Amino acid sequence: MTESSRDIARDVRRAVRQGPAALAQRQRARLAGMVAHARAASPYYRELYRDLPDQVEDPALLPVTDKKHLMDRFDDWVTDRRVTLEQVQAFVADPELVGERFQGRYAVATTSGTSGVRGLFVIDERTVAVHTALGARTGGVGPGAALRLLARAGRTAIVSAPAGHFFTVALPARLRKEHPWMGRFMRAFPIDRPLPELVAELNRYDPAIVSGFLSMLTLLAGEQEAGRLRIRPAVVVAGGETATPEALERLGAAFNAKVRSAYAATECGFLSYGCEHGWYHVNTDWAVFEPVDADHRPVPPGQPSHTVLLSNLANRVQPILRYDLGDSVLLRPDPCPCGDVLPAVRVRGRAADMLTFPTGGGRVSISPMLFGTLLDGLPGVEQFQVVQTAPTTLRVRLRTGDGADAERTWQAVHGEIARLLTEHGAGAVTTERAGEPPQQSPGGKYRRIIPLASG
Repeated sequence: MTESSRDIARDVRRAVRQGPAALAQRQRARLAGMVAHARAASPYYRELYRDLPDQVEDPALLPVTDKKHLMDRFDDWVTDRRVTLEQVQAFVADPELVGERFQGRYAVATTSGTSGVRGLFVIDERTVAVHTALGARTGGVGPGAALRLLARAGRTAIVSAPAGHFFTVALPARLRKEHPWMGRFMRAFPIDRPLPELVAELNRYDPAIVSGFLSMLTLLAGEQEAGRLRIRPAVVVAGGETATPEALERLGAAFNAKVRSAYAATECGFLSYGCEHGWYHVNTDWAVFEPVDADHRPVPPGQPSHTVLLSNLANRVQPILRYDLGDSVLLRPDPCPCGDVLPAVRVRGRAADMLTFPTGGGRVSISPMLFGTLLDGLPGVEQFQVVQTAPTTLRVRLRTGDGADAERTWQAVHGEIARLLTEHGAGAVTTERAGEPPQQSPGGKYRRIIPLASG
């Protein structure tokens, strides 16, 4: 029987009230159901799980997957045989389709991430319902913030990627298209525009809620502290990058607002939410989250993991099961002082910093996401890594695709980066071509943007 959005919302509220045992029971049952569905409907999982028991409630029995292997087997991975990689690629290549339903039934989101492999993710309605329900479980904002929300009619500013099929862009765009009245209360502010223009537009919009990547919100906090940005949001939502307690404290002070943070991924947009003590609480009724060592063995609470394995228990069209997310995390060994019964983690592996350059009048900072937005769409670029080796020098490591003209690809990359730097007042920065390919970090990840080391 298919669960309705109302059923899911009701169960999400009930689960935390019933406590850890009830959360664990839901997780086991949903994992078993997802594994059974994947085996029945996905040729990839049918092959991968052929030697497993008929029913699986223990995630440790499952083989580990990752983005590269799943993308290589895309057509066998999806459970809806009408969905193909070729069709999804054509869909995301058309910017006019952002916010539209793929094949009339699914959302589609792209990711560039830090793994060096572009992901294409198809998201079903059940996942959207779970995402909405879990978002409502994070709690209230307090009476003072509630008054500011009402005073600004709940207007939400989403400071995120330029137009594209990114999750943070595509889902709000879909809501606005399908529910036009939402356009009055929700507006996207692309980060590719010059900072003074962005500040002026936010001042005019006067949002009640501001959400975006932590690095960009930190940049806006500086504008607010300098008096150029003059907004009074009730809530600031920081995501996309690891939020330290110090960073969240600065946002709260700059905007005089309640600050929320989230640790998530396009593969599982509802994974966790942050608390006031700087921990992320994992929604374990709808996700399995396993901190493990380099051999994928469990890491005890209180010790940093080598990576973490994720199972999304909602998305049936494209099952994510025991998926190597690539982040190093630390699971809290004792109850969180905030009182939340959900497990609490800190994330060590997401440190996508702004690239900052000196200019004649001071400094300019550029979000790392802008580089991905530019370069991901260039023909011939299979993988890139931009390393700031000096205050005004960027070294670009490229891996080109099979059959691509390396020289032509480099010229296109160089031109796009030069244009981006010039648009942001950093035209004096030198971009040089590296002889070596992109390099892995000690933790095994490919950081796409590596800022200049401090000190």
